[in-house]
Amino acid sequence: MLKSKYILPIIFIILTFFYECDSQENKSFNGSPADSNCKFVPKVRPESKSERCLKEMGLINVRDSLSQIIVDLKYSTIDNFIGIDFYGDMTNAYLQYECLLKLENAYNILQENHPGYTFIVYDAARSVEAQQLMWDSVDVPANIKHWYVANPQRGSIHNYGMAIDISIVDELGNVLDMGTDFDFFGELAYPNKTDYFYQNGELSEVQYNNRQLLFTVMSKAYLYVSKTEWWHYNAGSLDYSKNKYKIFSIKNCD
Repeated sequence: MLKSKYILPIIFIILTFFYECDSQENKSFNGSPADSNCKFVPKVRPESKSERCLKEMGLINVRDSLSQIIVDLKYSTIDNFIGIDFYGDMTNAYLQYECLLKLENAYNILQENHPGYTFIVYDAARSVEAQQLMWDSVDVPANIKHWYVANPQRGSIHNYGMAIDISIVDELGNVLDMGTDFDFFGELAYPNKTDYFYQNGELSEVQYNNRQLLFTVMSKAYLYVSKTEWWHYNAGSLDYSKNKYKIFSIKNCD
């Protein structure tokens, strides 16, 4: 039997433990609730209308199928070429199943020679309404605007969930340096000018090799790079996507 002098300290310790567990939710810097072991669990965002629409259309959340891949939707933030949040409460990347399979294949190819490396996804399925807003917001000469943003009247492969904007992250969590930022407007981002800019010194050897790694891995998985953006890859042509899939439009989800 415990001596009386030990009982009060033990009760105090037990009560303190439960108090700490119960109060950690209020102490959490991100509002995440605590589980029964006082460990923080990720905060779950309510599913947005856009994401419900994409699921109803049969597109797949990249995080659900390829949890190793990082998703950072730049157009759900102001960290993009215009500084506008185009997507609002949409925070997950969605793709058609056949595009997702190619991405999975690319990830496996990347792992073969670079274990610990992964992808970071900047953009995937995009509504035609967001496409229109981008088109209206881009401040470049009208005759070259379509080089950087697809005309919403014609449609973008993104609008069908068959395109992905992507880069590579190393085993330490660093995004590889590709020589320009994501969504950089200019020839330095052109894939077919990578050799030229390397030879004239505007791309370093590290930047050149990083691009070549991305190009090689994605092409082996039958994902085809854009003419003007080293980060943009298509799983099929625009005509193919139009013939096979419905366009993603928020107004069709009402």
